[in-house]
Amino acid sequence: MLKLAKRLALVALLIAGAGTAASPVRILIAYHSQTGNTAKLAAAVREGAASVAGVEVLLRSVDEAGTEDIVKSDGILLGTPVHWGNLSAESKRFLDRMGEVLGKTSKMLGEGRTAGVFCTAGSISNGQEMARLAAIAAFLDMRFMVIGGVNDEGFGSLGPQAVTGGSPPGVNDRDRAEARRFGERFARLTWQFRAGAKP
Repeated sequence: MLKLAKRLALVALLIAGAGTAASPVRILIAYHSQTGNTAKLAAAVREGAASVAGVEVLLRSVDEAGTEDIVKSDGILLGTPVHWGNLSAESKRFLDRMGEVLGKTSKMLGEGRTAGVFCTAGSISNGQEMARLAAIAAFLDMRFMVIGGVNDEGFGSLGPQAVTGGSPPGVNDRDRAEARRFGERFARLTWQFRAGAKP
């Protein structure tokens, strides 16, 4: 009788695990891009995130990202250009809309979800840290768990950035590599976080 109970318990665990495995982790990458540079960085982030098994990645501009995209996401990444040392107005509106959508869905807002940010700027000291910190503060206020990046020297970062006004201008291979690493790390940690979450 004890062996039968153990077998039934094992079968129940396997069924529960199969149900969890069947549902992919959903990651929304929402970005605002005026010149195309943030879109290029977002595509590299998506490439890295999509490399993780069991993860479904949705890439949308902040204007295209819909209510369902926000509600169904286990993790949300925001890409923004730096405007006057801060996020773009379009990126800020997306964060406000996200808070409104999640607030109507649950008083828990982003609880149990992950978030991260990446940015582009025309020059080295345009305010990339300030822009990313503004987004991170909003995510933390909404109770998200924020995941940062790792630069090519192995140090933690607020998330990838690209200085696009250099010579040659635009997003370079090093920027794309950092963005891919960030996307992979974000997707992997979001998957691990969700797998360990209690119902």
